[in-house]
Amino acid sequence: MKLPDPDPPLIRPDEAACWAALGRRDPAADGTFVYAVRTTGVYCRPSCPARTARRENVSFHASCAEAEAAGFRPCRRCRPNEPGLAARQAEAVARACRLIEEAETPPALDALARASGFSPHHFHRVFKRITGVTPKAYAGARRAARLESGLREAGTVTEAIFEAGFGTASRFYASAASRLGMTPTAYRRGGAGAAIRFAIAQSSLGAVLVAATGKGVCAILLGDDPEVLVRDLQDRFPRAELTGGDAAFEATVAQVVGLVEAPAAARFELPLDINGTAFQQRVWQALRAIPPGQTASYTQIAAAIGEPKAVRAVAQACGANPLAVAIPCHRVVRHDGALSGYRWGIARKRDLLAREAGSGAEAQGSLALECGR
Repeated sequence: MKLPDPDPPLIRPDEAACWAALGRRDPAADGTFVYAVRTTGVYCRPSCPARTARRENVSFHASCAEAEAAGFRPCRRCRPNEPGLAARQAEAVARACRLIEEAETPPALDALARASGFSPHHFHRVFKRITGVTPKAYAGARRAARLESGLREAGTVTEAIFEAGFGTASRFYASAASRLGMTPTAYRRGGAGAAIRFAIAQSSLGAVLVAATGKGVCAILLGDDPEVLVRDLQDRFPRAELTGGDAAFEATVAQVVGLVEAPAAARFELPLDINGTAFQQRVWQALRAIPPGQTASYTQIAAAIGEPKAVRAVAQACGANPLAVAIPCHRVVRHDGALSGYRWGIARKRDLLAREAGSGAEAQGSLALECGR
């Protein structure tokens, strides 16, 4: 029996394919081979932007080690013996995120850029492209997350504010309402002391739960089971004072149900009390700009908010929307026009779009108001 060769020969690159990839400067070929130029003594990645050498001076090698064994040195421009540009940028952004998360106060942009090895302008652009938000917005979101956690654990609200990285209490209170939707003390207690009225109505799309604080409507939930909708609201504010809507609240619920039944015709002018990250708020604002009867893709929304690479983050923001129909995430579709996931069910999304297009059936639901218990 013939024993296997203990040192099998290297698989040689297909030189014709390699030359074609080199001509395209194909980044997809990076890592599959390197090419060396005899006249310069340098080897490069296929995507190196250097001027292409004459074919008779080029050799192809399966690895950096093989090229170096042949006497070539790595190009200082494309750095073929180091991780690729995308990997280096991702690592730099990840390193910056760790610095932000571990710092007591948000690091300055210059400091983050120096730690990443980029200029401040280039670092800002790379960070925003990869994460979907600016370094400042990321630091603000992390600080807000620490605050939300600290409000439940710290001895006092003031302790939580300073431990979260706010330099002064006044800076925090200036934006606390938009960040938490209630006073920090109430948030710390899981919504204790916050008064939220709610009611459940029946529509042609099933049960509709409407909830509001003193600032405005904070939740519009759709579903088949009213009890599930109530539990959803309770999970959001486990210690809030939830009370059934009174006769005056019926007008608010009626307007919401009218929006569900005729999303293209009804005008929704009630104030909203909605909380989210800076990125989510931008997405939700873009959704409200989509006219009834029209749709937009996740890619188009990402471009509209100036974040063309953040398509996945846009989809996540749509899924986090707690105000069905009022913030019309049902108008967002896939790039090919197909319906994608919808928090309230694909059938409801299809029905809402059909109604806005004028092909929906007449509204069948009635305002059978049931005050919550």
